[in-house]
Amino acid sequence: MRGLYLVTDRRLCGGKPLEEVITGAVKGGVAYLQLREKDVSTRFFVEEAKRIKKLLEPYKIPLIINDRVDVALACSADGVHIGHDDMPYEIVRKLMGQKAIIGLSVEIWEDVEASQKLDVSYIGVSPVFSTPTKTDTKEPWGLKGLSKIKAYSRHPLVAIGGINESNVTEVVKAGADCIAVVSAICAAPDPEMAARNINNLMEIT
Repeated sequence: MRGLYLVTDRRLCGGKPLEEVITGAVKGGVAYLQLREKDVSTRFFVEEAKRIKKLLEPYKIPLIINDRVDVALACSADGVHIGHDDMPYEIVRKLMGQKAIIGLSVEIWEDVEASQKLDVSYIGVSPVFSTPTKTDTKEPWGLKGLSKIKAYSRHPLVAIGGINESNVTEVVKAGADCIAVVSAICAAPDPEMAARNINNLMEIT
């Protein structure tokens, strides 16, 4: 895995429809899309996921569902992202199949060590920097923590948390294979331009 990874947050979209933000971001070069919904009904989540999967298909962008394996299965998503309080990886893999993208958040060093035994598609290093969009996480890893994980882990690293145009080059240099952003695109006045700018900075490193 390599590239720009958008995690959605409808609360940050400033009244813009989520589909509009996603379309702009994809045109700007987003390579992966994680649909994250914490406060909607299961029915709404499934119907929305089906619409967004159809929107992404012409661009060949994988749809990854946050936490909800049931929603991922219901909409035939390409993958799911889980944390250590979610369904255990082994069960998720059995339900989703061998081809599914399965990402796992790592918030403390024990998580990193445990992930070595799992055939996850990537680990989400969370958070790299402190961020208001993830309030239930442990202490930030920082650039040194990210570099330490890169040297140890056998998995691709998706870095998330407080990443934007001002620090993305440092994060890539520290070892991130993918850069995941939330507010840097969702809250941007022009999501397409924001995605393009971040992508360009990633390519400079």
